[in-house]
Amino acid sequence: MRLAVLKERRPAETRVAATPETVKKYLGLGLTVAVETGAGLAAGIPDAAFAEAGAEIAPDAAAALAGAGIVLKVRAPLGAGEGAMDELALIPRGALLIGQLGTEGAEAYAAQGIEACAMELLPRITRAQSMDILSSQANLAGYRAVVEAAAAFDKGFPMLMTAAGTIPAANVFVMGAGVAGLQAIATARRLGGRVAATDVRPAAKEEIKSLGASFIGHEDEESRAAQTAGGYAKAMSAEFMQKQAAVVAEAIRKMDIVITTALVQGRKAPTLVTAPMVESMKPGSVIVDLAADAGGNCALTVPGEGVVTPGGVKILGFSNWPGRIPAASSALYARNLLTFLTTFWDKEAKAPKLPAEDEIVRGVTLTRAGQVVHPMLTAAKAA
Repeated sequence: MRLAVLKERRPAETRVAATPETVKKYLGLGLTVAVETGAGLAAGIPDAAFAEAGAEIAPDAAAALAGAGIVLKVRAPLGAGEGAMDELALIPRGALLIGQLGTEGAEAYAAQGIEACAMELLPRITRAQSMDILSSQANLAGYRAVVEAAAAFDKGFPMLMTAAGTIPAANVFVMGAGVAGLQAIATARRLGGRVAATDVRPAAKEEIKSLGASFIGHEDEESRAAQTAGGYAKAMSAEFMQKQAAVVAEAIRKMDIVITTALVQGRKAPTLVTAPMVESMKPGSVIVDLAADAGGNCALTVPGEGVVTPGGVKILGFSNWPGRIPAASSALYARNLLTFLTTFWDKEAKAPKLPAEDEIVRGVTLTRAGQVVHPMLTAAKAA
């Protein structure tokens, strides 16, 4: 069976879905691997490294996809009218497509007979942790957020004691203590910042404190039930958000750096930092919005850009935060996909076997046998 790895063509995407390390593993499974030329360049992986690992270097997407039974992508393939190339039309009928696909293209995948697996829909269960692309990428995004904040901040993270005087440590506030937030807390602490954090989920308070940060937030009965069975934050009531906002507003006024990470699955990111909160911050302060691609947690975020407000506050709302550290994020993403395939690999057939009744398979499969099958999509259609 042929496995194809395509170059990513969507804006701001620098990652690649395989690395020389995972190519060797795929060859060990009995696959042949074709990598489109230039697929890894933005992540620091030249064609020669893939070739040395045993991959065929295909001159273009069509050549890479010719006869492919498995297609690995970071982002959904471009469809008709989405870019200079219709990648979707080149994928062979019956191929298994794996990546961070979203749900918008499900009907098109079904029409083409593609078995599409959207890895961001992976259920958050223990058995699936090593395949969890959201966690692996969020971890690196949280790290990168602090690095970007440190670069943009005009003073310095640690307390600096010199003969000329003392520079105080930066006050850092992390909003959301999921994977990205916890990594941001740990990284900011390592750089010497004074760190505080908030999250509506009840388990987050102890996690925040365990990393040496202080907890800030409103607590009541609603906050004690603010987590889904899958570990995500629930959407909170307007009354709770008002109370939380009052506590947060007072904290933000004193902060040098604010890092926002809050996402609600399947919905626009909640607005946590309002325009008046931004205006209350000192000139030279920095806001890093990791939720920019989902609309942003800050009311003044410009998705995809860094801006400076009239009051001198810098707001970093860059797109694709994991893509700002592409070598590391590609390495982890590629291992996530490798683990998924090897978990469901039929050694005798030398091909993947995805049992529809398996919880992981059911969670990620968008289409099968020409039909849209994901429960979230079929329920929405029925409604």
